[in-house]
Amino acid sequence: MPATIIETNTTPFAKTEVDTITLDIVENALRNAREEMDATLFRTAMSPGIREQGDAFPLIADREGLMVVGQFGSFIDGFLKGYDGNIEEGDMIWLADPYSCEGAVSHNNDWLIIRPIFVDGRLVSWACMFGHMTDIGGKVPGSMPTDATSIFEEGVRIPPIKLYKKDVLQEDILTLVLHQVRMPEWCRADLLAIVASCRVAEKRVHEICERFGDDFFASATDELLARNKRAMGHLINTAVSTDKVSFEDYICDDGRGFGPYKIKCTMWREGETVILDFDGTDPQAVGSINFYLNENMFKMFFGIYMVMVFDPQVMFNDGFYDLVDVRIPQGSLLKPNFPAALSCRTHALGRIFDILGGLLGQGQPEFLNAAGFSSSPHLMFSGFDKDSGEWFQLFQIGFGGIPGRPWGDGPDGHSLWPGFTNVPNEFLERYFPMRITNYTSIPDSGGAGLNRGGNGILMTYQFLNQGTVSIHDDRWFTYPWGVNGGAPGERSTKIMRRADGSEEVLSSKCDRIEVYEGDELDYITWGGGGWGNPLERDADLVALEVRRGLVSMTGAFENYGVKVGDDGSVDAAATEAKRAELAKDQTEGEIFNFGPDIETIRANCKAETGLDAPIQPQW
Repeated sequence: MPATIIETNTTPFAKTEVDTITLDIVENALRNAREEMDATLFRTAMSPGIREQGDAFPLIADREGLMVVGQFGSFIDGFLKGYDGNIEEGDMIWLADPYSCEGAVSHNNDWLIIRPIFVDGRLVSWACMFGHMTDIGGKVPGSMPTDATSIFEEGVRIPPIKLYKKDVLQEDILTLVLHQVRMPEWCRADLLAIVASCRVAEKRVHEICERFGDDFFASATDELLARNKRAMGHLINTAVSTDKVSFEDYICDDGRGFGPYKIKCTMWREGETVILDFDGTDPQAVGSINFYLNENMFKMFFGIYMVMVFDPQVMFNDGFYDLVDVRIPQGSLLKPNFPAALSCRTHALGRIFDILGGLLGQGQPEFLNAAGFSSSPHLMFSGFDKDSGEWFQLFQIGFGGIPGRPWGDGPDGHSLWPGFTNVPNEFLERYFPMRITNYTSIPDSGGAGLNRGGNGILMTYQFLNQGTVSIHDDRWFTYPWGVNGGAPGERSTKIMRRADGSEEVLSSKCDRIEVYEGDELDYITWGGGGWGNPLERDADLVALEVRRGLVSMTGAFENYGVKVGDDGSVDAAATEAKRAELAKDQTEGEIFNFGPDIETIRANCKAETGLDAPIQPQW
């Protein structure tokens, strides 16, 4: 087994009484430091994925490596288990290999920096940040090949190594890695921006320790973790039953023509501990849709969902981890054996949130979300500029429909991650040879409901230069399901319209698509599922959304039973009659509306999507 040796003053921390007011001061100081980490990174990075979209995740941890503030849960436990070496003051660990850290980062594109923070020779905290690199080498631009069968095809793998030793940059290591990538200038800038963000966290922790003492800081972080555990224990005891509840959903395909792939999770409580068991999940895929799901990462996903749904005032951190037992079968889609490919794991990552919603809401359907955190659409476009001859390369994350929720509609065209933003069209047109000719919400793509699912978006890219395109998306085969009477959202589609007038429907996972000047790509994303009976939605609200272009007149009439006149107002008599007619065909009692079953979709796939249905995988 690897053995990590931390060179630290072993004088134990004195237990110090922590009053509530001072604890709040420390908590908010750490929260602000976490935000400052983001600000430092986003203002310093070069790639649009980090600089414009915010595809990066910070944390500040206690001396044991448990996240006190952050977003994605702690990466440190997985790192320590896989690192065989010593850690000294002034070191910065660089890591980008899921198999070296038990999936704490889940594909090679995520470059992670870990900074131990010492005060007077004692380890008091850790600062970490990872960000998605636009390119790390490998067989395709963007380094996320949809047809990969091995992680060796997915770019440079970086085991835990010291980028800085006692604050001295190891230039030779950095030079060696950057020699493998297509965008070395961006990667260097982004990496050093991540380093700078960790130094900001270190500075703020030092300031807190200087003001209150490092013993007090240690006691305060202990209490912040303990407070979270108490709050989460209460939520678990009230929201999770001792009866077993199961839910399953599917990744549509693997980019190689096989699918769908099932992810199943069963949840129950034993005493104070909630069990989340993925037994029944399909075996790992030959292709790259495998997701090496770190158990602690999934605990954080579970905790965030619980907090956001039941008590948003709870500060989520790693304090509750021993209240959750995550079981993932080895060799499954969520714990593949080395060297399984992982570059398209984003679809399973998104589907995990839909599954969490389906699990946690069954006991209390009034708190249930529909589906919509269904994927994280990616577009890659690269080539040599026709005028300058220089290489250009775009990595962009798209947006789909967020699900309808108990407290309101799902936002239209929003990201899987709430903190992400879009790359402004002006940025795209300034720095890449393309023009955005459409950027609009797709009417009726969000599932109808008392609370409507968010609409997907249509984004049309007109290419002004020859190049190649890669597409990563999902929910083209299975529907984002609705709940409590809500309808499913519409599925995604990708249509290439050539300059010569021809059209073709592209698969949702494809690489090396040649494009030429004048070609256009309609990038259509999925909508979120609806929540609640659409016949109970306020008719005037439906009419308002017709006027705003979010719902069509036909959709208003057929899905909501609302007749909207040419002047945009509600025809009350026609609406009453249509709603009475639709109500006769409604059935009650089903919590979930998955749309047509998979075999029906398979039979109709060519007519509905223009694509062949995926073939059931054989293991």
